[in-house]
Amino acid sequence: MTTNNRAGERKPGTPSAFSRWMQRKMNARMNRKIRRGHGQFMGMDVLILNTVGRRSGQPRQSPLAWFPDGDDARLVVASGGGSQNPDWHANLMAHPGEVSIELPGTDATPVVPQQLEGADREQAWQRIAAAQPRIAKYQSKSDRVYPVIRLTSR
Repeated sequence: MTTNNRAGERKPGTPSAFSRWMQRKMNARMNRKIRRGHGQFMGMDVLILNTVGRRSGQPRQSPLAWFPDGDDARLVVASGGGSQNPDWHANLMAHPGEVSIELPGTDATPVVPQQLEGADREQAWQRIAAAQPRIAKYQSKSDRVYPVIRLTSR
């Protein structure tokens, strides 16, 4: 694949049209499971992150693994393959006041997102990596630093 970006070509490090289609199908299936009360996937707790598309303004729903962070907060990681953060991260950063989460079998709860930096991120990352070494393995193969986001109930 060439690195020029003519119309219709994808940027290097981004998923193909087929990959995006498959991801949408699998995300929809996972969202249905979470809403029915099934909150585990590959040994990880999962939630639905509700955001607003940064360009479209349309509602977006992303199933994500989460990690506990105190009494009323959860940590999520903008992981995944590729050289760019996932779309949900850009949506969350563009519209932080319009974010909510759905835990298994519950209604949406508004949350305040905070991207962790410095020592806060490092401490959170160590807990996440200890809980799920596969995420640390993915990070070790990536050129970008995975953002860690704290979601706190409003």
